[in-house]
Amino acid sequence: MTELRSPLQAQVVQWLVAAGELVRSGQVVVILEAMKMEHEIRSPGNGRVRECLFAPGETVQERDVLLVLEAASVDEAPEAPGAPTPAFPRCGREEERPDLRKVLERQAFTLDAARPQAVARRHALGLRTARENIADLCDAGSFGEYGALAVAAQRSRRSEDDLVRNTPADGMVTGIGRINGDLFPPERSQAAVLAYDATVLAGTQGFRNHQKTDRLLGVALRNKLPVVLFAEGGGGRPGDVDLPIVAGLHVPTFASFARLNGQVPVIGIAAGRCFAGNAALLGCCDVIIATSDSNIGMGGPAMVEGGGLGVFKPEEIGPSPVQHANGVIDVLVENEAEAVAAARRYLAFFQGTVADCQAPDPEVLRNVVPENRLRVYDSLAAVHGIADTGSVLELRAGFGLGIHTALARIEGRPVGILASNPLHLGGAIDADAADKAARFMQLCNAHGLAMVSLVDTPGFMVGPAMEQQAQVRHVSRMFVAAAHLRVPFFVVVLRKGYGLGAMAMAAGGFHAPEFTVSWPSGEFGGMGLEGAVRLGYRKELEAVPEGAEREALFQQLVASQYEAGQAMNMAATLEFDAVIDPAQTRPWLARGLAAAITAGSSGVPLIDTW
Repeated sequence: MTELRSPLQAQVVQWLVAAGELVRSGQVVVILEAMKMEHEIRSPGNGRVRECLFAPGETVQERDVLLVLEAASVDEAPEAPGAPTPAFPRCGREEERPDLRKVLERQAFTLDAARPQAVARRHALGLRTARENIADLCDAGSFGEYGALAVAAQRSRRSEDDLVRNTPADGMVTGIGRINGDLFPPERSQAAVLAYDATVLAGTQGFRNHQKTDRLLGVALRNKLPVVLFAEGGGGRPGDVDLPIVAGLHVPTFASFARLNGQVPVIGIAAGRCFAGNAALLGCCDVIIATSDSNIGMGGPAMVEGGGLGVFKPEEIGPSPVQHANGVIDVLVENEAEAVAAARRYLAFFQGTVADCQAPDPEVLRNVVPENRLRVYDSLAAVHGIADTGSVLELRAGFGLGIHTALARIEGRPVGILASNPLHLGGAIDADAADKAARFMQLCNAHGLAMVSLVDTPGFMVGPAMEQQAQVRHVSRMFVAAAHLRVPFFVVVLRKGYGLGAMAMAAGGFHAPEFTVSWPSGEFGGMGLEGAVRLGYRKELEAVPEGAEREALFQQLVASQYEAGQAMNMAATLEFDAVIDPAQTRPWLARGLAAAITAGSSGVPLIDTW
């Protein structure tokens, strides 16, 4: 005899067998109901049913005997209904359950293939769809979409079929995927991705896509995921009428997006037209990568005209040459494919160290600075000579030309590099260059990148014209930003290190960095040598007749100042740490990077939008 006992307190719904019948092991024999849920109770073995002890509708307690089996051969018994099914049944299209089929059919409307005309129009403009960009950005098969089934909040004025077919995902594709998973482990390659779909209601910001954005931004902030935003389209969408909203100024999206600042890397990509709300989010990003055909502005043509400011074509508002030169665009590229590649490359600097790296020829650095101390040169040659081959990514190259800012790697480790640019104002620091350098320090500081500063500056730019640009406030940003650095900072003086400008390039002073070294071509002074002589030796110069004799004395005094301020004299008085062979710059930096640590942060570091 074999007894079948109830596994729970329940009510008998239906017997699937009767006394005298043969049953097989695992066959469903009775249905019980508890808490409105039905439970299939299966036979514990083979045999013949002797009796069923409870009638339908009766209540059984846990461990009550439900059924008694007598031993019997069931080899000849037919397969009974309710026999167990395989644990993992074969899943084919012809076998899909109705509920699954309905979901798959609905999901198909979110894909580009469901909207061939919209895709064709997009391609005719030379642009890609939002999903094509995401597929290129994320590792194959890694993107999981959030909120794909959303449609515009316009059910009161449009049919459900119309909304499903023409407003997929409410014009905003959001989800999480892997980026650079071939270089970094899963825990360092996950990122949140958001893409406005310009083929859906012109990329405007609808009620549902704001909800989707807020949802994903919360996930990103909580899990410290980098965020990539494809921004294209306009601002708020007045056609969303399903909700009792007048102006929609209470949406949290912009505050939620801004809250990411300093917490995680935030990358913005713009192609085509990016105006109003899209541009506001783009402007909150750490870095803006834009295509040459992009237009970025806080208001599009309709808003400009509505404000009585004139009638303009979209192409006339915020074109890329303007936005690159004024510092809005950090990285200017030709097309979306290059933009995505630049985004992957940029993000990799914040994902960690790579093993595969190649060193440039170190001896090239010996000839970067001309022997003629008055001759200008391209300091980017020094940047590329120090960094791993092919690793340099320059930021804001069109703006603040007096200082280069770039991300790079040294022996595989990511760093941020500042470099004076003698080709612009002799390397003097003006307001734009100072703003650029200060924000770059904040960027590296927030995300833990050590910094290298290559110095060749006669100091801050001076003069009445400069002071009209609020020079005092702008250049002082470098000192304030440097005072809050928690990352290692290293200084290599290539040639000129004069005055407050040199101190600003050295994080506030030559003893502030982990080390300050100079190439043999280094020359130093509290201010420019010529100005120092004219100021400090005025009486001696005025005592000599004006003309050739005074000029000769002046040049003699300048030469004396230059000799006193040479690198070896400075090192001898311990005003900095060493004079090095330029070819030894990488080994010096590699040792410094290996020895230095990044301090903990006492709060959320801020990265200015500017």
